[in-house]
Amino acid sequence: MRVRKLTLAAMALAAGLSLTACQSDDGGTDQGAAPPAASTASSSNGGSGSADSDAAGSDSAGKSPNGTGGSGGSGGTGGSGGAGEDGNAAKCSTDELEITAIDATVGGDAEGTVAVDLKNGGGRDCSLAGYAGVDLKTNSGTVSAERTGDPAPRIVLKDGETVTFGITYPMNDSGGSGVRITGLVVTPPDETKSVTLDWPGGSSLPVTDGSGTPVRVGPLGSAGQGG
Repeated sequence: MRVRKLTLAAMALAAGLSLTACQSDDGGTDQGAAPPAASTASSSNGGSGSADSDAAGSDSAGKSPNGTGGSGGSGGTGGSGGAGEDGNAAKCSTDELEITAIDATVGGDAEGTVAVDLKNGGGRDCSLAGYAGVDLKTNSGTVSAERTGDPAPRIVLKDGETVTFGITYPMNDSGGSGVRITGLVVTPPDETKSVTLDWPGGSSLPVTDGSGTPVRVGPLGSAGQGG
Protein backbone atom coordinates (compact mmCIF):
# COMPACT_ATOMS: atom_id res chain seq x y z
CA MET A 1 0.00 0.00 0.00
CA ARG A 2 2.79 2.40 0.75
CA VAL A 3 4.38 1.73 -2.57
CA ARG A 4 1.10 2.47 -4.29
CA LYS A 5 0.73 5.72 -2.40
CA LEU A 6 4.23 6.75 -3.40
CA THR A 7 3.44 5.94 -6.98
CA LEU A 8 0.27 7.97 -6.88
CA ALA A 9 2.14 10.82 -5.25
CA ALA A 10 4.81 10.67 -7.90
CA MET A 11 2.21 10.72 -10.62
CA ALA A 12 0.47 13.66 -9.00
CA LEU A 13 3.78 15.51 -8.74
CA ALA A 14 4.53 14.80 -12.40
CA ALA A 15 1.11 16.04 -13.41
CA GLY A 16 1.59 19.22 -11.40
CA LEU A 17 4.95 19.87 -13.01
CA SER A 18 3.44 19.30 -16.46
CA LEU A 19 0.63 21.79 -15.73
CA THR A 20 3.09 24.39 -14.50
CA ALA A 21 5.19 23.98 -17.65
CA CYS A 22 2.11 24.48 -19.80
CA GLN A 23 1.17 27.66 -17.95
CA SER A 24 4.72 28.99 -18.34
CA ASP A 25 4.65 28.40 -22.11
CA ASP A 26 1.31 30.22 -22.49
CA GLY A 27 2.57 33.21 -20.56
CA GLY A 28 5.68 33.46 -22.77
CA THR A 29 3.51 33.48 -25.83
CA ASP A 30 1.41 36.38 -24.46
CA GLN A 31 4.48 38.43 -23.62
CA GLY A 32 5.89 37.84 -27.10
CA ALA A 33 2.63 38.99 -28.66
CA ALA A 34 2.48 42.28 -26.72
CA PRO A 35 5.21 44.20 -28.60
CA PRO A 36 3.55 43.88 -32.02
CA ALA A 37 0.41 45.34 -30.49
CA ALA A 38 2.39 48.32 -29.18
CA SER A 39 4.15 48.72 -32.54
CA THR A 40 0.82 48.77 -34.33
CA ALA A 41 -0.41 51.58 -32.06
CA SER A 42 2.74 53.57 -32.72
CA SER A 43 2.29 53.15 -36.46
CA SER A 44 -1.27 54.35 -36.12
CA ASN A 45 -0.07 57.44 -34.31
CA GLY A 46 2.45 57.98 -37.07
CA GLY A 47 -0.32 57.67 -39.59
CA SER A 48 -2.28 60.30 -37.73
CA GLY A 49 0.75 62.56 -37.88
CA SER A 50 0.94 62.11 -41.64
CA ALA A 51 -2.71 62.92 -41.91
CA ASP A 52 -2.17 66.13 -39.92
CA SER A 53 0.70 67.06 -42.20
CA ASP A 54 -1.46 66.46 -45.25
CA ALA A 55 -4.17 68.53 -43.67
CA ALA A 56 -1.71 71.36 -43.13
CA GLY A 57 -0.65 71.03 -46.72
CA SER A 58 -4.28 71.22 -47.73
CA ASP A 59 -4.67 74.37 -45.65
CA SER A 60 -1.67 75.89 -47.38
CA ALA A 61 -3.10 74.95 -50.74
CA GLY A 62 -6.37 76.47 -49.68
CA LYS A 63 -4.61 79.75 -48.99
CA SER A 64 -2.90 79.87 -52.38
CA PRO A 65 -5.97 81.36 -54.11
CA ASN A 66 -5.42 84.47 -51.99
CA GLY A 67 -2.14 84.90 -53.79
CA THR A 68 -3.99 84.52 -57.04
CA GLY A 69 -6.38 87.15 -55.81
CA GLY A 70 -3.42 89.45 -55.43
CA SER A 71 -2.54 88.87 -59.05
CA GLY A 72 -6.09 89.77 -59.91
CA GLY A 73 -5.53 92.99 -58.05
CA SER A 74 -2.60 93.82 -60.24
CA GLY A 75 -4.85 93.09 -63.19
CA GLY A 76 -7.08 95.79 -61.80
CA THR A 77 -4.14 98.13 -61.77
CA GLY A 78 -3.69 97.37 -65.43
CA GLY A 79 -7.14 98.81 -65.91
CA SER A 80 -5.72 102.21 -65.06
CA GLY A 81 -4.52 102.35 -68.65
CA GLY A 82 -7.52 104.55 -69.21
CA ALA A 83 -5.77 107.26 -67.18
CA GLY A 84 -3.51 107.82 -70.21
CA GLU A 85 -6.38 109.68 -72.04
CA ASP A 86 -5.86 113.40 -71.48
CA GLY A 87 -9.13 114.48 -73.09
CA ASN A 88 -7.38 116.71 -75.67
CA ALA A 89 -8.99 116.95 -79.11
CA ALA A 90 -7.12 115.33 -81.97
CA LYS A 91 -5.60 117.64 -84.58
CA CYS A 92 -7.70 118.89 -87.46
CA SER A 93 -6.95 117.25 -90.77
CA THR A 94 -7.09 119.07 -94.07
CA ASP A 95 -10.13 117.05 -95.15
CA GLU A 96 -12.08 118.22 -92.08
CA LEU A 97 -11.50 121.92 -92.77
CA GLU A 98 -13.42 124.19 -95.10
CA ILE A 99 -10.81 126.75 -96.18
CA THR A 100 -11.76 130.05 -97.79
CA ALA A 101 -9.99 133.37 -98.39
CA ILE A 102 -11.25 136.95 -98.75
CA ASP A 103 -9.68 140.36 -99.37
CA ALA A 104 -9.44 142.12 -96.00
CA THR A 105 -7.42 145.18 -97.04
CA VAL A 106 -8.42 148.35 -95.24
CA GLY A 107 -8.29 151.59 -97.21
CA GLY A 108 -5.18 153.59 -96.50
CA ASP A 109 -3.07 150.60 -95.43
CA ALA A 110 0.41 150.45 -96.89
CA GLU A 111 0.06 146.70 -97.37
CA GLY A 112 -2.65 144.48 -98.73
CA THR A 113 -4.30 141.86 -96.51
CA VAL A 114 -6.01 138.56 -97.21
CA ALA A 115 -7.89 136.78 -94.44
CA VAL A 116 -8.03 132.97 -94.55
CA ASP A 117 -10.78 131.13 -92.67
CA LEU A 118 -10.45 127.52 -91.51
CA LYS A 119 -13.86 126.14 -90.55
CA ASN A 120 -14.21 122.82 -88.76
CA GLY A 121 -16.62 120.70 -90.78
CA GLY A 122 -15.47 117.30 -89.52
CA GLY A 123 -18.36 116.64 -87.15
CA ARG A 124 -16.11 116.56 -84.06
CA ASP A 125 -13.90 118.87 -82.02
CA CYS A 126 -10.36 119.15 -83.33
CA SER A 127 -7.29 121.24 -82.56
CA LEU A 128 -4.85 123.44 -84.46
CA ALA A 129 -1.63 125.08 -83.34
CA GLY A 130 1.03 127.17 -85.01
CA TYR A 131 1.16 128.56 -88.49
CA ALA A 132 -0.40 127.39 -91.70
CA GLY A 133 1.80 127.04 -94.76
CA VAL A 134 1.12 129.74 -97.38
CA ASP A 135 2.43 129.86 -100.94
CA LEU A 136 1.45 132.24 -103.72
CA LYS A 137 1.51 130.94 -107.25
CA THR A 138 2.81 133.57 -109.67
CA ASN A 139 3.83 133.83 -113.27
CA SER A 140 7.43 133.82 -112.02
CA GLY A 141 7.17 130.75 -109.78
CA THR A 142 6.08 130.10 -106.20
CA VAL A 143 6.45 132.72 -103.47
CA SER A 144 6.40 131.29 -99.95
CA ALA A 145 5.14 133.46 -97.10
CA GLU A 146 7.38 134.14 -94.10
CA ARG A 147 6.04 133.73 -90.55
CA THR A 148 5.66 136.88 -88.49
CA GLY A 149 7.04 135.14 -85.39
CA ASP A 150 4.09 136.10 -83.18
CA PRO A 151 2.94 133.56 -80.51
CA ALA A 152 0.84 130.74 -81.91
CA PRO A 153 -1.31 129.19 -79.15
CA ARG A 154 -3.12 125.90 -79.55
CA ILE A 155 -6.77 126.33 -80.56
CA VAL A 156 -9.59 123.82 -80.16
CA LEU A 157 -12.26 124.19 -82.82
CA LYS A 158 -15.69 122.84 -82.05
CA ASP A 159 -17.62 121.45 -84.95
CA GLY A 160 -18.78 124.36 -87.09
CA GLU A 161 -16.39 126.93 -85.56
CA THR A 162 -13.91 128.99 -87.58
CA VAL A 163 -10.42 130.34 -86.94
CA THR A 164 -8.82 133.03 -89.12
CA PHE A 165 -5.26 134.04 -89.92
CA GLY A 166 -3.96 136.91 -92.02
CA ILE A 167 -1.61 137.19 -94.98
CA THR A 168 0.02 140.53 -95.72
CA TYR A 169 1.78 141.47 -98.95
CA PRO A 170 3.13 144.64 -100.59
CA MET A 171 0.83 146.21 -103.15
CA ASN A 172 2.18 146.96 -106.59
CA ASP A 173 2.09 150.74 -106.97
CA SER A 174 4.92 150.87 -109.48
CA GLY A 175 2.67 151.27 -112.48
CA GLY A 176 4.26 148.20 -114.05
CA SER A 177 2.85 144.74 -114.45
CA GLY A 178 4.90 143.39 -111.54
CA VAL A 179 4.64 139.73 -110.57
CA ARG A 180 1.19 138.44 -111.38
CA ILE A 181 -0.46 136.24 -108.71
CA THR A 182 -2.38 133.26 -110.07
CA GLY A 183 -3.37 131.30 -106.97
CA LEU A 184 -3.07 130.73 -103.20
CA VAL A 185 -1.96 127.43 -101.69
CA VAL A 186 -2.79 126.82 -97.98
CA THR A 187 -1.53 123.91 -95.89
CA PRO A 188 -3.04 123.58 -92.37
CA PRO A 189 -0.59 123.23 -89.44
CA ASP A 190 1.01 119.78 -89.09
CA GLU A 191 -0.51 118.64 -92.36
CA THR A 192 1.01 117.81 -95.73
CA LYS A 193 -2.17 117.98 -97.80
CA SER A 194 -2.79 121.44 -99.28
CA VAL A 195 -5.77 123.30 -100.70
CA THR A 196 -5.45 125.64 -103.69
CA LEU A 197 -7.71 128.72 -103.74
CA ASP A 198 -8.28 131.69 -106.01
CA TRP A 199 -6.25 134.69 -104.88
CA PRO A 200 -8.70 137.39 -103.68
CA GLY A 201 -6.18 140.21 -103.14
CA GLY A 202 -4.26 142.57 -105.43
CA SER A 203 -3.48 141.10 -108.80
CA SER A 204 0.28 141.49 -108.59
CA LEU A 205 3.32 141.96 -106.37
CA PRO A 206 5.99 144.52 -107.03
CA VAL A 207 9.18 143.21 -108.54
CA THR A 208 11.84 142.72 -105.84
CA ASP A 209 15.57 142.26 -105.92
CA GLY A 210 15.14 138.68 -104.73
CA SER A 211 16.70 139.34 -101.29
CA GLY A 212 13.66 137.95 -99.43
CA THR A 213 9.96 137.22 -99.63
CA PRO A 214 7.64 140.24 -99.44
CA VAL A 215 4.72 138.07 -98.17
CA ARG A 216 4.09 137.34 -94.48
CA VAL A 217 1.68 135.03 -92.66
CA GLY A 218 0.40 135.42 -89.10
CA PRO A 219 -0.45 132.66 -86.61
CA LEU A 220 -3.88 131.10 -86.28
CA GLY A 221 -6.27 133.51 -84.63
CA SER A 222 -4.72 136.60 -86.26
CA ALA A 223 -6.19 138.71 -89.00
CA GLY A 224 -4.92 141.79 -90.79
CA GLN A 225 -1.31 142.72 -91.16
CA GLY A 226 -0.35 139.12 -90.52
CA GLY A 227 -0.85 139.48 -86.80
